[in-house]
Amino acid sequence: MIPDAREVHLSKKDRKVLEACCRSPVTLQRDLKRARIVLLAADGRSTRSIAKEVGVQPRIVSLWRHRYADHGLEGLQDKPRPGKQPIYTKTTDKRILKLLDKPAPEGFARWTGPLLAEALGDVDVQYVWRFLRNHKIDLVVRKSWCESNDPHFTAKAADVVGLYVAPPAKAIVLCVDEKPSIQALERARGYLKLPNGRALTGQSHDYKRHGTTTLFAALEVATGKIIAAHSKRRRRIEFLDFMDSVTTAFPGRQLHVILDNLNTHKKNEHWLKAHPNVQFHFTPTSASWLNQVEVWFSILQGQSLSGASFTSLKQLQEHIDAYVDAYNDRAEPFVWTKKKVRQRRFKGRRITQL
Repeated sequence: MIPDAREVHLSKKDRKVLEACCRSPVTLQRDLKRARIVLLAADGRSTRSIAKEVGVQPRIVSLWRHRYADHGLEGLQDKPRPGKQPIYTKTTDKRILKLLDKPAPEGFARWTGPLLAEALGDVDVQYVWRFLRNHKIDLVVRKSWCESNDPHFTAKAADVVGLYVAPPAKAIVLCVDEKPSIQALERARGYLKLPNGRALTGQSHDYKRHGTTTLFAALEVATGKIIAAHSKRRRRIEFLDFMDSVTTAFPGRQLHVILDNLNTHKKNEHWLKAHPNVQFHFTPTSASWLNQVEVWFSILQGQSLSGASFTSLKQLQEHIDAYVDAYNDRAEPFVWTKKKVRQRRFKGRRITQL
């Protein structure tokens, strides 16, 4: 049964809006029909004649006549609908995070999406993956960290960073450490053409060992230049021999030397007494990353050693020496920008606290 037809009275403003809606090529079909219904109703047309012309049921015409008469143009818009209730809620998200804080099932090294879904029991694995992506939780990539428990971390870090940011006047600041057991590996190298036509450079999996060398290095903070020497071992005697060569390179200069906490670097009071112009500064325990020479060792590994082949230990040493010479020709100091170094705790932190 068709409800009683409501009279429709259009203002000039509303008529212009509805006529523009009918003329617009981007108007949705549903909005076009509603506009035509109201315009025809305002012209005094009957419900049935409008329904026949617009191509809808008479009850639809009556609906939009009433909606416009009661609410104006706003009545022609769809009313908000509740929509489908979500299957998973914030409670589900908290359950996933709580589960990630627990050890993986027995026999497994880490959680995976299917293992999480199986442990939850009532959560689809696709939702688990979607939740992990949205929260940027990566179950595959593994990272390690080194946490310093040095009770004097703040004072030691401030001492080292202070030498980088504001070095003493007329003094030389040096970062010293050693890179032990660099292997002289001989292996075939060259370009390999794959079946798909792509060519890659690489090396053979098989190799032959020709011994190892330990590289002692001192980085001058002000210039970025390197002093390096090779040794078979990394004992105290080799370390002090290298320090003798370093002091010889800077005669009569005050030297501030930054070192890590290796036992051969410490308890050298007799040597320091014989060299009063040298002062040792030690990084906090488990914080050798504060030593800038570690950055240079990484550069050496990436640019000179990775993928190289050597037929003898001597060739390896000459190769490194050549790289040091080339590096010093274009050396620039590292720019230390982190003025505040914090002793951040990682152990015991839970994913629900991140």
